[in-house]
Amino acid sequence: MADGIYVGMSAAMGRAAQLDAIADNLANIESPGFKGVRPAFSSFLPPGGPTDKVLSGAVASTIDMRPGTTETTDSLTDVIPDGDAMLALQMPGGKIAYTRNGHIETGPDGVLKIAGLPVLDASGEPIVVPEASEVTVESTGEVKAGQQVVGNLSLWTSQGPMDRVGSSLMTPSAGTQMNQVTDGSVRVGELELGNVSALESTVQMIGAQRNYELAMQAIQAYKQLDDRVVQVGLVR
Repeated sequence: MADGIYVGMSAAMGRAAQLDAIADNLANIESPGFKGVRPAFSSFLPPGGPTDKVLSGAVASTIDMRPGTTETTDSLTDVIPDGDAMLALQMPGGKIAYTRNGHIETGPDGVLKIAGLPVLDASGEPIVVPEASEVTVESTGEVKAGQQVVGNLSLWTSQGPMDRVGSSLMTPSAGTQMNQVTDGSVRVGELELGNVSALESTVQMIGAQRNYELAMQAIQAYKQLDDRVVQVGLVR
């Protein structure tokens, strides 16, 4: 009967991972640049074990790169890259992260930042503006401090899957190639919010919760059968 318990446990663990992903998606529906995560499930035979028991589990997670809903802000430093392009940010240690979050702010040191990370110019350097200057972004991606052009937003597209490193930050998965967009454009005065639906996620959560409860009930049923087998053995 222990094999049945392991089957139920693998199913419960997979549904628990799915519930975590759905809860994260729901919490970030209105986060600029957020991309939902969808776990991938697989069934497999236990190595070296019986062939009549099939285990299941969440073996991977994929990022849903579909565009999210848009919000008009009328801010001249809020942008949405056109197409599937992403902005480049510099992470601590120099690694580059990519995002669809276009909410650009000016740091105390004059460095333009998104989510606290420096925004990179097309040359790969952080964009810095003079102190107390009025910053605007053109649809071409040019960044101006007053009438002076101080940089051009670095736009990139990916050929392959991406990994999440934050609510709106992504890095390329192994084997993914990043291509710089040389003639890209942005929509100014708008932000792209999360690409998950509250209704869809709620329905998914109800289904995952029911499946989790069924797996736990199966575990309890197999445990009760094991207990009865032990009791029969003691009577004999």
